Amino acid sequence: MLLCAWTAGIGLCVLAAAIVIYMGYRGVQYLRPGLLLERPAISTSQSQTGGILDPLIGTLLLTVIGIALAVPLAVSSAIWIAEYGHGGRVRQTLARVVESSIEIVAGTPDIVLALFGLAVFQLSLFAPLSFRSEGGGVYGRSFIAAGAMMSLIALPPLFTATRDGLQAVPVHMREAAFALGKTRIATIRRVLLPSVRSNIATGVTLGVSRIIGDTAIVLLLLGETLHIETQGPAPVLSLLRGTGSTLTSYVYDNSPAGEGAAPQKAYAAAFVLLLFVLGLNLLVDRIGRSKSLTSVI
Repeated sequence: MLLCAWTAGIGLCVLAAAIVIYMGYRGVQYLRPGLLLERPAISTSQSQTGGILDPLIGTLLLTVIGIALAVPLAVSSAIWIAEYGHGGRVRQTLARVVESSIEIVAGTPDIVLALFGLAVFQLSLFAPLSFRSEGGGVYGRSFIAAGAMMSLIALPPLFTATRDGLQAVPVHMREAAFALGKTRIATIRRVLLPSVRSNIATGVTLGVSRIIGDTAIVLLLLGETLHIETQGPAPVLSLLRGTGSTLTSYVYDNSPAGEGAAPQKAYAAAFVLLLFVLGLNLLVDRIGRSKSLTSVI
């Protein structure tokens, strides 16, 4: 069993190293500064024209929207489950319903969430948040629509990491805060949340990794257009209601399986995406190793 465990661990390390080394080798060959600063060119072949600026901006914008929606919902739900979801039959039942609902969302395929989002944002209630045609037709596609569905796939890991962290906080820390006259809300804000910041950071990283790695939601809800197309005169709202692409859809389009006929750019974009994920992992590791702030009470 010890040999099997070591073999499995080393094998996973070798596999991860192979992915990083191979993508780094192929990506560095074709990555150049101009590729990050140029917008994609409208052409049947991307091999000689344009860069990845718009997909890069689309990835960052979609990540910000998804995480901005997922963090307050996931953290608030985890706090309620850990601190208020026990002590009575009604609360326990509601807590089980909330946890089961999050598990259902976690197990739902991304393409199903994309279809659901497409149907929802085509309704008249959400039509102002969607891209419209010149004739007034509602497409149900926009950065807002895609970001909202992306928040659902980022929600489960963020909720689980925060809930587990709160449940692992020793009881005596809560009791010490109560003994000092802190209310429950103050205890949560000043003691518990600082104690689980590394858990929250881990959940955010997992959520971001799922968002930037998803393609199905991008293809259905973002339109998969090379250029970012805005909607309306308002500077920020027009961008949020617009359509575009991300690095994942750009990699797919330009890979040998796509129609862009630019595999070298696909490797470069994939390398940029990999660097982004590695940077997130290093950031979370730094946060996890930093000193706890529980002494603020």
